[in-house]
Amino acid sequence: MSQHQRRVRKSRKNRKLALITALLIAVAAVAIVAYVMMNSGGANKNTVLLITSMGDITIKLRDDMPITTTNFKNLVQQGKYDGTIFNIVMANFIIQGGQINSSWPTIQDEFGSNNHNVRGTIAMAKTTQPNSASTQFFINVGDNSANFDSKYGVFGDVIKGMNIVDAISKVPVVTDPVYGGDTKPAQDVVLIKAELLG
Repeated sequence: MSQHQRRVRKSRKNRKLALITALLIAVAAVAIVAYVMMNSGGANKNTVLLITSMGDITIKLRDDMPITTTNFKNLVQQGKYDGTIFNIVMANFIIQGGQINSSWPTIQDEFGSNNHNVRGTIAMAKTTQPNSASTQFFINVGDNSANFDSKYGVFGDVIKGMNIVDAISKVPVVTDPVYGGDTKPAQDVVLIKAELLG
């Protein structure tokens, strides 16, 4: 083999090694980025913490409800829920909050592929009219699927603090001057702060 042939073969081998090295570096970089995202809260970007006067409730928002989830996250990020109260509580039924003191646009009704208003799920409250949900939300304390699934879109699940939800639902109540019925907590249950985790 001539000296020229040896140089050509060596050059090809060096190019192959360089290509393999570059590929390994790229794979390692992707793995590092994924690891950092998962351990810096990126995996929890759809998790919301509700800090209430009775304890904390953690909610995981669903990905299949983009309109509703985005609306809720925007309200949380803008601090609209901070300092509001749970205005309706009914044992074994629901707790409802999110009544804010400023106007907020309504959103289009949205129903995910797994729309079941079972215990521990969160949905947006609305009037009897379609597409009227805005800021108010409720957490199902009981299984309300039979009456709610065709009306209220579920966009999240309580993953921690269901005992707090239960406790809120059982506080003493008085007649609500706006909605009627004995559903308003006798003493305010405050949503001190809502924050997006991650």
